[in-house]
Amino acid sequence: MATAREIKRRIESVRNMGQVTGALEAVSASKVRKAQDAVMGTRAYARAAWNVIVNLGATADTSLHPLLAREVEGEDVLIILITADRGLCGAYNHNIIQTTLEFAGSLGSPVRYITVGQKGRDTVWRMGKTIVADFHDLPVVPGLGDVSPIARTATEEFLTGSASEVYLAYTDFVNMLTQDPIIQPLLPLCQRESRTSMTCVLEPEPVDVAEYIYEPDAPTILEEILPRFIELQVYQAVLEAHTSEHAARMVAMRNATENSKELERDLTLDYNKARQRSITREILDIAGGAEALEQERAAARR
Repeated sequence: MATAREIKRRIESVRNMGQVTGALEAVSASKVRKAQDAVMGTRAYARAAWNVIVNLGATADTSLHPLLAREVEGEDVLIILITADRGLCGAYNHNIIQTTLEFAGSLGSPVRYITVGQKGRDTVWRMGKTIVADFHDLPVVPGLGDVSPIARTATEEFLTGSASEVYLAYTDFVNMLTQDPIIQPLLPLCQRESRTSMTCVLEPEPVDVAEYIYEPDAPTILEEILPRFIELQVYQAVLEAHTSEHAARMVAMRNATENSKELERDLTLDYNKARQRSITREILDIAGGAEALEQERAAARR
């Protein structure tokens, strides 16, 4: 049975932890508002650009640009894995890492990684997987310049033939309570058939196929816009992942704060019971001592 002093120390420890988690919840709430504004501001444009890419894949001549189709038949697959730099965000990191590993195992091909976030990098490194590049410590709301090196690295891997396919693995922000792990095919642009039946793989929505008129000419236009489209898709994936991370951390810290308050109430009740037991014992000791003293005095008078 724990003593009142030990229970009091536990109460103080739980109260301090609750203050920490409450502060982290407030910080995450501030960050998630900024991140949510950013992701909502670019989502419509990113989806429209994705529809354009789907159209290009359905209508364009794949010989017009090397990003449209594989020129070198290789086996390696490159996955851009986007996770958080820190923990304390519930199952956020575990879900996207586990989904990515399951997807990689279903491909039947050697897989290499570009990691965005320290948690994903550490897991991939511990498993002995090949890491092509690592990016971390991105701002709360990264700019396109912060994300461009990620897209350029993936594009160079594809163009040099080091990777036959490139996928984006990130967490899609649905709302403050729901974030879904997503695997999105990125390169080549004209290959949209899924190699796996996993439900996490993002399939392009059907769109009305349109014939584009290029001015001045198709190779010049594609050379300009396709790399930008790739950067945009990576940028949107990073924004979605960051917003999901802060939402998951805010909810996790809120739950931790509520649990600490509940635990503090339970410990306070135990502390009061322990004090009551201690006081009762002291009263019984005093009463017993007084009774013994009275009996001794009565014996002495006789």
